[in-house]
Amino acid sequence: MRSMFKATMLLAAMMASAYGFTPSIAQEAAGGGEDARYQAFLNGLRPRAMAAGVSRATLDAVLPTLTVNPRVIALDRDQPGGNPNAPAAAIPRFAPYQARHVDADRIGRGQRKYQSLRPKLAQIERQTGVPEAIMLAIYGHETGYGGYTGDFDLLRSLGTLAFEGRRRELFTAEFIATLQLMSRGIPREQLKGSWAGATGYPQFLPSVYLRVARDGDGDGKADIWRSEADALASIGGYLLDAGWKPRVPWGVAVRVPVGFDRATVKSRLTSPRCPRVHDRHSRWLSIAEWRRLGIQPVGYPVPADTEMAALIEPDGPDATAYLLSGNYKVILDYNCSNFYALSVGLLADAVAR
Repeated sequence: MRSMFKATMLLAAMMASAYGFTPSIAQEAAGGGEDARYQAFLNGLRPRAMAAGVSRATLDAVLPTLTVNPRVIALDRDQPGGNPNAPAAAIPRFAPYQARHVDADRIGRGQRKYQSLRPKLAQIERQTGVPEAIMLAIYGHETGYGGYTGDFDLLRSLGTLAFEGRRRELFTAEFIATLQLMSRGIPREQLKGSWAGATGYPQFLPSVYLRVARDGDGDGKADIWRSEADALASIGGYLLDAGWKPRVPWGVAVRVPVGFDRATVKSRLTSPRCPRVHDRHSRWLSIAEWRRLGIQPVGYPVPADTEMAALIEPDGPDATAYLLSGNYKVILDYNCSNFYALSVGLLADAVAR
């Protein structure tokens, strides 16, 4: 037994030498306490972080300060899919969600923002092809036009989620991306956000910031935490990067005729990404083909007859349905939820009126 203990301590000391952390931490790790295991896990990420350009000084300053956040673990396990033994929940109706997220207050605040930011929004639309109102609607949905951005410490949250292990690779990559942001000079006290690591006015994950963040106000920085112009330009940049097609509406409300045979338009494809979201969409037909099947637009603007679209009935038959263009799929790339994407499109239409 004593020889096994000595071997364990030797292994811990070797880890300490390899990863550059103190023998005391290695000894604690051998003891098996959660804090010690967490520190051992974080220090095991040092080579990968340094290969990504994070300095040893940043790692030495940050890693020892981090502890597991039990609330983050609880919130993660409470998410759909967080408990693999939980029964699948029935899909609710869209109308109650729409009433909460496309309400008079959010529309009114969006219209006021639209007017105050109009010159900058118009410039971003010229650069990206993304409509001003779509960018504003995402801003409104994500943080209430900047009213709430989250107060969780990103490094602590993302480190905890990576350590927990349910989606280890995802959160490990985001943890290292956050360290990269610090290496770029963004102070840790600014790196606050949701429990899952979304940050700033657009609620970007750190890796998304590194990939698409833009300087919208011309000061040479992409400050999505304090500059609305930078945040909106970054939202536009994200949607452009995801494939936004200029001058194509996201979709349009339609009326489905009584007796419509939905089996004839059922999609036979399975999406590799969030399949339950895409399973609610029909197969793709042109707007002209939908018209010939008796599907009549009741909203505005209507995509051109040559545009391809899918049908969704979020409140079931005998309620408002929507034809969705390829740009709707781009909004799903931002947040893969039909309710979210529909509400973004409807809020954008209301703000632009």
